[in-house]
Amino acid sequence: MHHSVSAVLLFLLLAGEGTALAQSPPATAGLTVRRIELVSDDAQPSAEVAVSPGLSTVFIFDSEVSREGVALEGRERFSVLDAGLSTLRLVPSEKISPGERLKLTVRFLDGAAPASATIVLVAHPARSEALIEVYRRKRGIETYQEEVRQARIEAEQCKEENARLSAERSAPDGVTGLIATSVLDGRGIDFRDVTKGVTQAPGGAAGKHLVYAYRTARRVVVDVFLVSRGDDQPWTAVGAMLRGKANEELKVLRVWQSGPVASDSTGQRVVVEAETASDSPQGSFTLKLWDADMRRTITLSNVTFP
Repeated sequence: MHHSVSAVLLFLLLAGEGTALAQSPPATAGLTVRRIELVSDDAQPSAEVAVSPGLSTVFIFDSEVSREGVALEGRERFSVLDAGLSTLRLVPSEKISPGERLKLTVRFLDGAAPASATIVLVAHPARSEALIEVYRRKRGIETYQEEVRQARIEAEQCKEENARLSAERSAPDGVTGLIATSVLDGRGIDFRDVTKGVTQAPGGAAGKHLVYAYRTARRVVVDVFLVSRGDDQPWTAVGAMLRGKANEELKVLRVWQSGPVASDSTGQRVVVEAETASDSPQGSFTLKLWDADMRRTITLSNVTFP
């Protein structure tokens, strides 16, 4: 269904102010490898690694580990714990709570120092670190070269993001601004009411009342009207994730909320704008929203775009 550009959606696409305005950090393209170097020092703080329900995190060690020496705090909160001679794969289940911190300890077989490594797993509602390389010995030069290459890619992405933000801020207001930044690109805005098809996971911080989906040449927008479920503590989204069934993740550009969802309010609107590589994102997506402490979330499934 194709509609002319409404004043409301123009405001949402160009919103520069509101009760809540947040932006999720852009996801790095491709598989990012993090490297952790251990030292023979008991005073070394434990590294923290982000994990998320349903997403796999793999550790690769440069020394053989004892399978019997793997200790995972809150083991019942993980659906997969697979330990090999030099690898460890884990997948948290939905039982894990966002913001929860659990210790993972592994012991090495060769008896050299350090004899073990402890890593703190920090549960995030939507994001995880997929691949972690853990080093006890001196690293080869090729690993540093790869780290430099990865840093250059991330720096280039930051440069492109800054250029995009500067172009948007210097663009004129209204429809002219959308044309100037190629958001419309001659095709206008497509709209779809997806309220009936969208399902909400139980236990959300607020209830969905209406869900609208919009698409332009290079952007998609999910507009959700939320109502309070009687919680005394107000709720405000600070981050969002849009992920497809094949685990592809759209780059969220901004999250805007009209005001905190509270028991004394009639409801609030949350708008999530994301960048898409194709004119028409295929299939359904899951939208996850979280607040500042990441403990109260909202998950909406089967979001489709026109």
